[in-house]
Amino acid sequence: MPLTCAEALQLIAAAHEHARTLGLRLTVAVVDEGGLLLALARMDGAPPLSAQIAEGKSSGAALWHREGPSLGQVAQERPAFFQAVDRMARVPLIPGAGSLLIRRGGQVLGAAGASGAKAEQDAECVEAGLRALPG
Repeated sequence: MPLTCAEALQLIAAAHEHARTLGLRLTVAVVDEGGLLLALARMDGAPPLSAQIAEGKSSGAALWHREGPSLGQVAQERPAFFQAVDRMARVPLIPGAGSLLIRRGGQVLGAAGASGAKAEQDAECVEAGLRALPG
């Protein structure tokens, strides 16, 4: 069963709530397994560019089936290949902490990415969002 819009919005709401408890303002994007945007929301006061960065983080994770840190390793170890694939994608792919895969039953359904805080804080908020999803 694919990721639904309602689930994407639930993830974003939980990630935003966690960000509020930390005093952060960020954007969270959720994409499907093909890296296409399902939902995106920017908290009041989050940097404007964080919307594009969050989508780039989540799209990269979904398209490569790799979470942000693992994708960052590919970008470092194989920069020419990463850049070639990046040019094929619809949006610039952003590797690094702050993007996680959304899985159900061992299958990748998509990814979520956040931007607006430190990378580790972005990742913590996405993790909180993922915990809000069923099964």
